[in-house]
Amino acid sequence: MEPIILASASARRQEYFKLLGLPFNIMPAKLDEIPPPGQSPEEHTRDMAVKKIQAILDRLQGRIPHWICGADTVVSVGGEIFGKPRDPAGARAMLEKLQGREHEVSTSVALYRGKTKTMDCRSVRSEVVFAPLSEEELEWYLNTGEWQGAAGGYKIQGLGGCFISEIRGSYSAIVGLPMREFYDMLIVNGYQYGP
Repeated sequence: MEPIILASASARRQEYFKLLGLPFNIMPAKLDEIPPPGQSPEEHTRDMAVKKIQAILDRLQGRIPHWICGADTVVSVGGEIFGKPRDPAGARAMLEKLQGREHEVSTSVALYRGKTKTMDCRSVRSEVVFAPLSEEELEWYLNTGEWQGAAGGYKIQGLGGCFISEIRGSYSAIVGLPMREFYDMLIVNGYQYGP
C-alpha cells in the first residue's frame, strides 16, 4: 500500500490509521485555526482540512506525494465554535457552556491524491449530550489535563466520556476521523487498500 501523509499530530487519528493498517508519515500542519466571523462549523472544518493539505504541499516544494490526509474537528453550541482551549480557564469556560446540554461536533476529512492532483473532502455532523457537572467534577476533570489539545475541552474517548449521556451520529467522527467516510474516500479515489 502507498504511504499517506497525515497532516495532523492527533494521537487519535494516528490510532485509526494504525487500526486500518495504513502506512503513514506524520507531518503536522501548523495553522491558525481561529474561524473567521460568520463561518459555520462545517465550513470551518472543511476549510481547515483542505488548508492542512495545502500547507503540506507548500512544504514539499513541488515533490508530489502519493496521498495526503487532512482533518479537523470543532465543537459548537448555538453557532459558537469551540476549538482547542489554550489554558485551564479557557477549558473551564467551554465545559461550563457544554455541561447539561446538547452540542454539535463537526468533523471534516480531506484526501489528496498526488497521481491525479485531486482532492476529496467530506464532513460529518454529530450531536452529543453532556451531563450536568458539579463544581467538584469540573475541577477534577480540569486537573486531569485531558482537556489539552481537545476540541471543546474534552475527549470523549478518555475520561470526558464519563460525562456524555448520549451521542447521535458517528463516534469516530467525534473522536476526530469519520471512519466510514474515510474508508469510502480511499476506495472511491483508487487507493489500493485490501482489508
